[in-house]
Amino acid sequence: MKIDTREILGKWKEYTLTNDRGMAVSVLNFGGIITKIIVPDRDGNSENVVLGYKDYNEYESNPHYFGAIIGRVAGRIQGASFEIDNKTYPLEANNGENHLHGGSNGFHQVIWEVTPIQAKKEIGLNLSYKSVDGESGYPGNVEIVVSYTLNNENQIIIDYKASSDKTTPFTLTNHTYFNLSGNTKNIVQDHHVTIDSSSFVELDEYLIPTGKLLHVEGTSFDFRTGHTLGDGFNNEFIQNKIAENGYDHYFIFDNSREYNAIVREPGSGRVLSINTNHPGMVMYTSNSLNEGLELAEGSSRKYLGVCFETQESPASLHHEGFPNAILKPGENYHKQTVFTFGIEA
Repeated sequence: MKIDTREILGKWKEYTLTNDRGMAVSVLNFGGIITKIIVPDRDGNSENVVLGYKDYNEYESNPHYFGAIIGRVAGRIQGASFEIDNKTYPLEANNGENHLHGGSNGFHQVIWEVTPIQAKKEIGLNLSYKSVDGESGYPGNVEIVVSYTLNNENQIIIDYKASSDKTTPFTLTNHTYFNLSGNTKNIVQDHHVTIDSSSFVELDEYLIPTGKLLHVEGTSFDFRTGHTLGDGFNNEFIQNKIAENGYDHYFIFDNSREYNAIVREPGSGRVLSINTNHPGMVMYTSNSLNEGLELAEGSSRKYLGVCFETQESPASLHHEGFPNAILKPGENYHKQTVFTFGIEA
């Protein structure tokens, strides 16, 4: 197992973790961005299974948040404001009238302090950052450590740890776009997804939670026994239509199975299993991905990747009954998501 480092554009560093089985993951200190994940298919061909830019300069703006750590709050905050203890905190409206993914200067835009970790059975990176009181409109000084770990079971383990000296909204995620076909050979319509979830958050036309939870029964959102993503792309269900004929919705986990989600790509035989102690996740099928961006392996287009953004729900800032996205002083925020890569014949 080894860790390689290289300078990028004279201002960033890219760390590449490689295990004994030849799997590799590359991470920038800028935004904590995962730029590549190299894993084999059923025939032993090692290919990249995430979306990333060919020209690293493009990560500077990164409007689609490729591979980045998202915070302080992942997702949309209605009306670009929230209230704590009868005090209203205004935020940047960077998504229409709403606040998205921590604002334009969110965690996807910061330089993280990186400490490599090399152990006998795993290697990793600790990424540290202090978000100061008032940053992007949020209260409290928040100390954050995000760890990426790679082991010989072909698992990438992301640990999110934080503490704050004031009550603040807080939920982190990673915004990697997966495409298990390898080197973006195909869009993700044939990815077969199973999610251990019987309810999801209803969205309005601006992709803001209405405050309602919908049951998946009888809809294209019922992934409990699994179906292809394309079933939703071509579905007349209003919630798919709202999301530009795709998915951009928060699923609440039932936690009744070994894995929270499993993704299978029949062409390559690759399988991605997802396990987390987050209460749910947003599944986003790159419905608004611009066409014609120059990516590491070809040109971007709609449905080229799928994100599994494990997190709490920012809907909890305006509605009752949603997974809480508040961090209080004295609390230790510790969430973990494990991405396990395998192969089926």
